[in-house]
Amino acid sequence: MKFTAFERSLQGTGASRRLRNAAKVPGIVYGAGAPQMIELDHNALFFALKKEAFHSSILEMDLAGKTQKVLLRDFHMHAWKPIVMHVDFQRVDETTKLRKKVPLHFSGEEGSPAVKTDHCLVSHVTTELEIECLATQLPEFVTVDLSGLTKNQSLHASDLKLPEGIKAVKHGTRNPVIVAVTTPKAEEEAAPAAVVAAPEKGKGKGKKDEKQNKK
Repeated sequence: MKFTAFERSLQGTGASRRLRNAAKVPGIVYGAGAPQMIELDHNALFFALKKEAFHSSILEMDLAGKTQKVLLRDFHMHAWKPIVMHVDFQRVDETTKLRKKVPLHFSGEEGSPAVKTDHCLVSHVTTELEIECLATQLPEFVTVDLSGLTKNQSLHASDLKLPEGIKAVKHGTRNPVIVAVTTPKAEEEAAPAAVVAAPEKGKGKGKKDEKQNKK
């Protein structure tokens, strides 16, 4: 993806406020050289942030007539307004090794034995995975094939088949669950129809006799 940035010379709270009032977003680019302050068009950035690829792929930034390869590292939103307050990018090249969370795209779920045969429920416990790779190998997303899922099976991070040169980041001995298969609960039996209790024997007759005595 490509986007355009502009050089920024002024910094500080007042300068940033004036930028935002002019529908601009202050930002910074760091890595592979000296940090450089930039500004971006707010609306263009706001809609770019809605795209999955903008968060998980190498971007081409046009700055002062030159194209640089960068990676979105962080951005800050207003506490309650749909306004981007600040954005950070990192320069990358063929030698840059990085860690990044990428989205997981699931496929084959409907045709798996767990769903098709046993009518189980498949829960996507997590929808992203932190990986480590060279910047040039960074995938936009990782595809997870669920066509082989079976009843009561759990799919962990170590079970994923990742492209060559890409590995999942492990935090200690953790091997998080990615997908879990559970058996649906049996339908509750319908409650038996309520039985209307019959009047007590002799109850009606007693009232009748009482009326006759009064006469």
